[in-house]
Formats: sequence, C-alpha cells, structure tokens
Amino acid sequence: MTGPTDRVLVVDRPGHAEIRHLPRPDAPVVVETLASGVSTGTELSFWTGTNPALHARFDTDLGLFRHGEAATGYPVTRLGYMEVARITGLETPVPGLEVGTTVAMTYGHRSGWAADPAHERIVPLPPDLDPLLGIYVAHMGPICANGLLHAAADRVGTRVASLGDGVSGLRVAVVGAGVVGLLSALFARHHGAAEVVVVDPTPGRRAAAAGLGVDVLDPDAGDPALELKRRWRHGPGDRGADVVLQCRGRAAALATALRLCRPQATVIDLAFYSDDAAAVRLGEEFHHNGLGIRCAQIGRVPRGTAPDWDRNRLSAETVDLLRAHGAAVREQLVTDVLPLDAAPALYDDLHRRARPVLQAVLSPC
Repeated sequence: MTGPTDRVLVVDRPGHAEIRHLPRPDAPVVVETLASGVSTGTELSFWTGTNPALHARFDTDLGLFRHGEAATGYPVTRLGYMEVARITGLETPVPGLEVGTTVAMTYGHRSGWAADPAHERIVPLPPDLDPLLGIYVAHMGPICANGLLHAAADRVGTRVASLGDGVSGLRVAVVGAGVVGLLSALFARHHGAAEVVVVDPTPGRRAAAAGLGVDVLDPDAGDPALELKRRWRHGPGDRGADVVLQCRGRAAALATALRLCRPQATVIDLAFYSDDAAAVRLGEEFHHNGLGIRCAQIGRVPRGTAPDWDRNRLSAETVDLLRAHGAAVREQLVTDVLPLDAAPALYDDLHRRARPVLQAVLSPC
C-alpha cells in the first residue's frame, strides 16, 4: 500500500466491524477529522445486513431498486455522514477555503480524507459555532430542515420564503425522539409553531425533548392520538395535529403518526424503514381521513422550490438553529464522545440496546 492512508471504520460482514488502514483518495483538499457523528439507524442497517443497498441497486434514472444488482457489498468502507474536519492541505486554491478552516463534510468514519470540491460538499463552519455541533451541518440538520421545507410547500406551494411557512402558528406533533425527531422538533419550535409535542416511549429521550423546550407524550402511558385530538380541536369533526413529522423508523410509528393528524393533513416522513409495513393499517385513518404521506428525505427538495432552496441553504438554516440553541443541543443530544477505536464495540452495544445512546460522536484524533 503506497501513498497516505487513514484509519477507517469498516463493516466487513454482518455483525462485525473493525478499524483498518485504507488509502486516502488523490484529491486537492486534504482534511483531518475532528469529530464524526454516528447515525445509528442507517449505520446499524449495514452492520446487521438489512440495508436495501446491500441487496439491490438504486437506479437513479428510473427511480427503482433493481434487486439482484447490489450497489454496496461487503466490506462497507464508508459509514456515516456527519463529519467535522480541519483543512490541512490545499493543492489548488478554493474560494472560501484555506488551510486551518474547520468544515462539515460527509465522508464517513475515518481519521482523514481528501476531497474534490467539484464533486463533494465542503461547508465552512463559522468560528463562533461549537465545532462538535458541526456534525449536524452538512447532512443531518438539512434532513430535518427539509422536513419543514416539505411541510411549508404542502401549505403554501412553491413560493416558500421561510421554513416557518409550514409550522408557524400551527400545532405540530413529532413521532420519535431520536436525533432526527429532536432536531425537527427544535426547528419547529424555532420557527414559531404554536405547540410542539414529541411522542416517544423512551424516558431518556422524552427528557431530552423536554430539555429542548417542547412538550412530550409517552405512548405507553395512554393513546397519544386520543390525547392530542381531545386537546387540539379546530372545529366539528376536525381535531388533531396540523403537521406531523414522523421520525421513527418503525411501521407502527407511521401508524401512530397517521392517527395524530387532523383530517386531510399530511405526515411528513423523515424515517428510514428496514421492516415491513403491516402495522401501518392503511385501511383505517389514512383512508377515512383523506391523509397524505410525503417522504422528505434529503435527496430531494419539494418540486418547484429549487434553486431558492438547496442543500447549502438547508445547511445555513442548520447553522442558524445551532447558533440559537447550540448549548441545549450539546447538553440534550450528545450523550457519548468516544475514540474511533471504540466504534466496533459501540455498534454491538447499540444492536443489543446495552447502552442508552442518543448521539454518539467519534473522535478519531
């Protein structure tokens, strides 16, 4: 192996991860990793072998998964999409970047990387932002902001002026208090929602949501749909949430999200599912209340809102959110900061639910 290498977290087969030295790409912007956030649901799906990309290739032109044409086999060498790094080398000048700049990127859990800015997003972080919170700027925060953008487009059409267009003055329910749910709830509160209620069965996660200043409900303590439909009355036969952000990757959670909606509302779905959907029961509330489900994953902004809204603007919205609420996000979301070498054991713990991790951050240096 010639040329520079980096220490990389690799899943070489289901249920097994290790640290390897792998070559660094030959590209003009060289960075050293400062922090790398773990996206539990996505990364564990590769660790368990349930991620659809392991078994089928997504044809971007047709918009179809082509089964039998795996796009990502083992070993999986690029896990994660929440990196913060310091630029250590620039082979050619790049506007807005210089050696020493702290940036947010999406290259996976590794000690360093080299990127071509013509093909990869490199987001400079403002000096007044806690660098650890930069893990949310390139991808995770924009996922959540895109949820609000879809809610806004559902309400006002293509002329979205602010993320508040979809939640301001409205009653918002968020299903799931993982990182996506908590950041989405905070975005809704930040942009003027009249009320935000997070539904989650885990006490620690409900405590984190309360720490961010939003209301919480325990679905195991009583039917959250009954509670919110009694609380949120708009008129005769018109009760429930104006907007529901579904952020938990379980079919039963989507079923709950549909039950929370007022008639003719839309569930904005930000979850990643690896199970089947039998629990969704589409013949019940979805059918009788004329509901909608719209996926708001980061690969697309609502039709007609580009170029005003793109990934860079969603990153800028994330920076604004973190500037306003960064201390609370750091306190309530970041539960574990670990060395890169601890990642294989962390995956095993997460799979066995042996530790109550909300946001783990790997520190490769």
